Amino acid sequence: MSLKKEIINILELIADILEFKGENKFKVAAFRNGSNVLRRLEGDLEEMIADESIKSVKGVGKVIQSVIFDYYDNGGSADLMDMLSELPDGLIDLFNIRGIGAKKIKVLNEELGITNLGSLEQACLSDQVADLKGFGKKTQDKILDEILKAKSRSRYMLLHKALEKAEHFRIDLKTLSGVERVELTGELRRRREVISNIELLVAVNDQFLFESELSKLYYYNNLNSSSNFARYEIIAKNAKFTVYSTSPGLFERVLFETTGSAEFLNSLSIEDLPNSSVSEHGCFKKLGLPFVIPEMREQEFLNAPEELRNNSNLSIDSFNGFMHFHTTFSDGMNTLEEMVITGKELGYKYFAVCDHSKSAFYANGLSEDRIFLQKKEIADVSSKQSVPIFHGIESDILRDGSLDYDKDFMSNFDFVVASIHSIFSLSEDEMTNRIIKAIKNEYTDILAHPTGRLLLARDPFKVDIRKVIDACAENNVAIEINSSPHRLDLDWREIFYAREKGVKFAINPDAHSVEGIMDTRYGIMMARKGGVQKSEVINCFSEQEFIKFINRKTKRISRGKNGS
Repeated sequence: MSLKKEIINILELIADILEFKGENKFKVAAFRNGSNVLRRLEGDLEEMIADESIKSVKGVGKVIQSVIFDYYDNGGSADLMDMLSELPDGLIDLFNIRGIGAKKIKVLNEELGITNLGSLEQACLSDQVADLKGFGKKTQDKILDEILKAKSRSRYMLLHKALEKAEHFRIDLKTLSGVERVELTGELRRRREVISNIELLVAVNDQFLFESELSKLYYYNNLNSSSNFARYEIIAKNAKFTVYSTSPGLFERVLFETTGSAEFLNSLSIEDLPNSSVSEHGCFKKLGLPFVIPEMREQEFLNAPEELRNNSNLSIDSFNGFMHFHTTFSDGMNTLEEMVITGKELGYKYFAVCDHSKSAFYANGLSEDRIFLQKKEIADVSSKQSVPIFHGIESDILRDGSLDYDKDFMSNFDFVVASIHSIFSLSEDEMTNRIIKAIKNEYTDILAHPTGRLLLARDPFKVDIRKVIDACAENNVAIEINSSPHRLDLDWREIFYAREKGVKFAINPDAHSVEGIMDTRYGIMMARKGGVQKSEVINCFSEQEFIKFINRKTKRISRGKNGS
């Protein structure tokens, strides 16, 4: 998380706690306003803190400044820690439950003595919450549903977090005497979007020595083992790991078996494999099957048409176009030039900036006047950096399915990404029709994060995704695999269906900072699970192929040097 987002989160949490405590409403508003000012702030916040120019920003008063500088200097907020110390243990968890704000939490605490999720759950189950003024049965049911979701989510970890923890642990295991090789296995090797268990396989030449050294670093439990490997459960680095150990000769045989998935392995006759040295490719060969990359070893692969089962050939080296990213013109952390420079260093050859449209007021969305200011900046940066930059927009899909500027104005954009950021509670039919209308708009090039989900945080909105995919196919609109590890949307389980319908994909990081550009790798992981080929991804198009794509319905660009 960036420095800016971290400080914004602290300011918002302080405002929540102040509101819960019944502090002066103007003081509460000052912190909420301060967080909004920072969210809309253009320029590099870290530089503004370092040179103290942040002090001159309207809406960032002395109290807000003290929090900002405290976090910048010390990595935390003494004011926030003092406030948290005054709250009952566990109360802060209530602020993460969707549907109840600080005022409702205060009522729950004062009327029912609720101080944590457990007591809130019991109060809901006994119908005490429904009887409170301002709540009711409907609110109680929603709260209970959110608590159950929170408990379920606590058993999982986002892919990028699991990869990070696994890599640190892998490095530790490699330092142990007798360890010859360490690899990820299980669902993490298959690149599932959320991970329930971090699994690693270790090749050891002395099992007794390995266990002796392991016990010096970690407490572990011996789990049921097989004839081929030993299995351990280890708690380390604030996570639970399962470690398999085997001999170097059996390593790839065990890697094949532990990678899974269970459904994939059950479809094979793995009992026919010899308990001897054999490579992972050799395992498939002995079973009379072509090699399947780890990402694709899922039930969905087994259900896919034969012609779509080829291993994905997609890699970041195939990418030419960097699109759907944000800058300081809306809610990005870096300028257009900073994003382009970093993208060039990573090998991108052309760019399509897509800041937020005007309805996204919370994200400093662009008014029509500011669109023309950005158009000038695009031309300047394109000339200075000698790289094509297409002027795109991430246009909000309004409630009725319209895009966020009138039809005549849409012709000012080279490239249009349509997405939903609000009004999530429509019925399935209403939401599906809303999205399909936007897909049918002659200016729509990509449907972004099509189900609106935030992994382990927000469920997808109700939508018939198959009908949406059909509409994308019929209207020649690409569908996004949003690479943010918090989204990874389109869900990989729908990729084979989209491919069967001939839909093209856009794999975009939805980057709001230069660091976010690297998130593209997670979208590629999801695409590879569905067997996506580079010919099916518009980011892999050459510049001229990309221009042809965005001119496919309305001729917007006739030249290849500067897309603006």
